[in-house]
Amino acid sequence: MGELNRAAMEAAVRQYFEACNKVDRDLFAACLSEDVVHYLAHGMAGPVHGIDPIVERWGADVRANDSHWAVDAVYADEHTRTAVCEWTAFKPRLGKVLRGAEVYRFDASGLIDEVRIYYASARDDTRAANELEGFPYADRGFAT
Repeated sequence: MGELNRAAMEAAVRQYFEACNKVDRDLFAACLSEDVVHYLAHGMAGPVHGIDPIVERWGADVRANDSHWAVDAVYADEHTRTAVCEWTAFKPRLGKVLRGAEVYRFDASGLIDEVRIYYASARDDTRAANELEGFPYADRGFAT
């Protein structure tokens, strides 16, 4: 992938969304580590491990719901090897529009090795903790 800088990180995030929209494994492989982990919101059957399961997951959503995603903004910091993207998801067959943000962690080679999704939606007061399913919060130093 080359030098890890803000422009390269933003390009990788935008390529990830292009790969999602086109369901193109080669595009996914150009921006994702083979060991990528995609953490999902509770109840979404995550996390998803590896490129092929990600291709399968988003490809099924595209086929079933005519889903497509737009990048609204990308913020990147090469010093922490982290980027954040605000996005909009369109699901025409469901008549739905979803908005959210994702946090991307990059490995030393400049590939995305972790995606953490957050939806702009009402909190679920029936849950004791509104958090990503399977994400190691305490191990990563997050407040618990």
